[in-house]
Amino acid sequence: MEALGPIGAGVIVFLESVFPPIPSEIILPLAGFTASQGNFSIVEAILWTTVGSVLGAFLLYGLGRLLGHDRTMWLAARIPFVDPDDITRTVEWFGRHGKKAVFFGRMLPIFRSLISIPAGIERMNLAVFAVLTLAGSLIWNSIFVIAGFLLGENWSAVLQYADILKYLVVAGVACLVAWWVVRTVLRNRARRAALAEQPEEMPAPDLDETQQR
Repeated sequence: MEALGPIGAGVIVFLESVFPPIPSEIILPLAGFTASQGNFSIVEAILWTTVGSVLGAFLLYGLGRLLGHDRTMWLAARIPFVDPDDITRTVEWFGRHGKKAVFFGRMLPIFRSLISIPAGIERMNLAVFAVLTLAGSLIWNSIFVIAGFLLGENWSAVLQYADILKYLVVAGVACLVAWWVVRTVLRNRARRAALAEQPEEMPAPDLDETQQR
């Protein structure tokens, strides 16, 4: 972190935004700790890490916009256990709660990166997306950078609290995925049962035979 400086920290956060397995929960407090040592200011640390977050979000927003709604539906129809109706409902939900999702999503592990893609798919107003992303990222980054700055040598203590939040999010996602799989399987069984109960159509009478009679 000393070698890279605040701009380098911003580059790492940019990569974290595009490639979520890089943990910002380590990068941000470490940047704050490095700032406490006088290598750069805490304002620089917050500024550049937030710039990295916003630029990474723009990249994924562009990817979602390039993919578009129709291509997403086309892909969903070809993925096992994915019902296009679920995509439609998700789109409708995002239409109602998209602004809140983008803002608060910036403060949740995993979702911080992924929320940019549906925003792009649904072509959320770019200025609105930018403001919400900036606000949410600024809050998240500031909390961790300031925590690292205040904790100093003990900056890594913040990781245990970040891990608790991450585990809660992962557990919530796991429950939602399990519920979705069970619901999808039950719905598919119900559809097959309904089709099996439908009476077979009677064959149309042979016109020549009818005329002969």
